[in-house]
Amino acid sequence: MKALLTLSHAIDRLNEYVGRVVLWLVLATTLVSAANAGMRYSFGMASNAWLELQWYLFAAIFLLAAGYTLKHNGHVRIDILYGRLSERGRAWIDLLGALIFLLPFSLLLVWFSWPGFANALQHGEMSPDAGGLLRWPVRLMIPLGFALLALQGVSEIIKRIAFLRGLISLTLEQPVEKI
Repeated sequence: MKALLTLSHAIDRLNEYVGRVVLWLVLATTLVSAANAGMRYSFGMASNAWLELQWYLFAAIFLLAAGYTLKHNGHVRIDILYGRLSERGRAWIDLLGALIFLLPFSLLLVWFSWPGFANALQHGEMSPDAGGLLRWPVRLMIPLGFALLALQGVSEIIKRIAFLRGLISLTLEQPVEKI
């Protein structure tokens, strides 16, 4: 179990690093959006490439930060039952949910999205819009993002098993916003 906890820690570090890098993409997206709007309204110049770059950056933020968000307990969850359970009950729900839903779904999306990326890369697929960008970078975000999510799912499974065996204590972050 010690080797698995070491693996879990390495996965946590990877997703923490990726998440912190992706945070900078929010600034980049904002700057690209502001520059694009400024050029359009000030000079009447529009660019499909800049619009697509905004879309690509947004996709990267959403997809690449999914594992980071899971690590920080930030995904949406309906707490009707979960919040009333003991810590062990919540660990069991997390463990079963990851094994039954998270891992299979994430791995299927990696499996089914990889050929689309590979095809776009091999054929140099371009946007059909005039002045558009290559499509393979944004297509890569799908399998990469879901692979990072699946890896974080493995880390969370390891931690829940270790907790249920009495080897570690869980310190789940509370969501920043409660609605």
